[in-house]
Amino acid sequence: MSVDVYINFNGNCREAVEFYAQVFGTEKPQIMTFDETPPNPEFPLPDEAKNLVMHTRLDIDGSNVMFSDVFPGMPFVEGNNISLALVNKNMDEIKSIFNKLREGGTVVMDLQETFWSKLYGQVIDKFGINWQFNYDSGEMRM
Repeated sequence: MSVDVYINFNGNCREAVEFYAQVFGTEKPQIMTFDETPPNPEFPLPDEAKNLVMHTRLDIDGSNVMFSDVFPGMPFVEGNNISLALVNKNMDEIKSIFNKLREGGTVVMDLQETFWSKLYGQVIDKFGINWQFNYDSGEMRM
C-alpha cells in the first residue's frame, strides 16, 4: 500500500509536469489527455477538454507524484488542489478505509469500476482532506 500525492492544475498541467521533470531530473512523463480516454456517449467531451491532461505521473526521488488538469467547469482553488491517493492491492482494505474516512465527510465519487481501475473512489474526510482510492492490479502504471 502507498499514499501518493495528486496535484491538479487549471489548464497548465503539461507545462508544470514538464518543468518538474526537468527540475528533478526524471524521465520524460507519459501524458494521457482527456481526448485519449474511452468515449462516453452520455457525456460528450467538450472541445476545450480534449488537450488537457487527464493523468500523468513522475517518480520524484522514490515518491509517486501524480498530476492532472481539472475538467472544464469543475472548481479549482489554488492551494486546495492537492489530494492524497491511497493505492492498494487489497480491495477489502480499500473499502474498509474508504468507509471509515467517509464518516462525517463527503463522498465525491463512490467506489466503482472505471476504465483505469477495478475499484476507484474519492472522499473528502471530515477534516477537509481529499482522498482518492485506487486498486492496484499490478498492471503497468502510467
